[in-house]
Amino acid sequence: MLVLVAPGQGAQTPGFLTPWLDLPDAADRVGAWSEAIGLDLVHYGTKADAEEIRDTAVAQPLLVAAGLLSAAALGGPAPDAVAGHSVGEFTAAALAGVLDDTAALRLVRARGLAMAEAAAVTRTGMSALLGGDPEVTVPHLEKLGLTAANVNGAGQIVAAGTMEQLASLAEDKPEGVRRVVPLQVAGAFHTQHMAPAVARLEEAARDLAPADPKVAYVSNKDGRTVATGADVVTRLVGQVANPVRWDLCMETFQRLGATALVEVCPGGTLTGIAKRALPGVKTLALKTPDDLDAARALIAEHAGAAS
Repeated sequence: MLVLVAPGQGAQTPGFLTPWLDLPDAADRVGAWSEAIGLDLVHYGTKADAEEIRDTAVAQPLLVAAGLLSAAALGGPAPDAVAGHSVGEFTAAALAGVLDDTAALRLVRARGLAMAEAAAVTRTGMSALLGGDPEVTVPHLEKLGLTAANVNGAGQIVAAGTMEQLASLAEDKPEGVRRVVPLQVAGAFHTQHMAPAVARLEEAARDLAPADPKVAYVSNKDGRTVATGADVVTRLVGQVANPVRWDLCMETFQRLGATALVEVCPGGTLTGIAKRALPGVKTLALKTPDDLDAARALIAEHAGAAS
């Protein structure tokens, strides 16, 4: 039983899209997406520096485009389930057939712009906490005024809030937490700081005609599989200002009987978590096209096992 997953913001690195554009028709496809959303994805994926692609309005559509491009290059049988972390949910929605690629990119472009605008109101950010017990960590974050914005499982929680609150966290770690690592994001995503972006995204999603998922779609909201396209879109909109429960998504992968997990480009983050949280599940991250053959072999061996 194969799960295909898509990473969230912070996974991007300068030039990461470059080798993918050498694949047949890839440059034309990305060029068409760029024109459709009014953003030069080729430039940002190949020539832009780390600071340029840290911009929320750029990073989000760039990540979704990379995920869709790498997933299309896989070919072969469809996965049994899909999920994405934060903005990766838009990639997953397209992979599940809920939205076509261009609609997903247009919606995520609106999301990135709205979240960037919300993030500009107050200096906010996010930091990953490695180690510790959630029952100890979460109340400690609340005491500091922070939100557990990503509960990722495998001993990782991401805190979000103002830069002053995050500075206090660095000086006052919860008991059992080994490290606090600032993330390369431009705001306190999945918190009340993003509430203004929800209304903007509702407006952008109003005229969509989503289809029901063709494969199991696992939601960040609560780890549940979602049966209708309308519900997927509602969850995509609301998730902007609510915590990501990737730990519950992984519990669902286990319940569904996952035996393999492939992470689309720029892969690595979610497979790293899965190696710790899903023992016995084979994992593979798509980083460059050199990873495609191994991924195809894994998919051929595991996809369709659930049926």
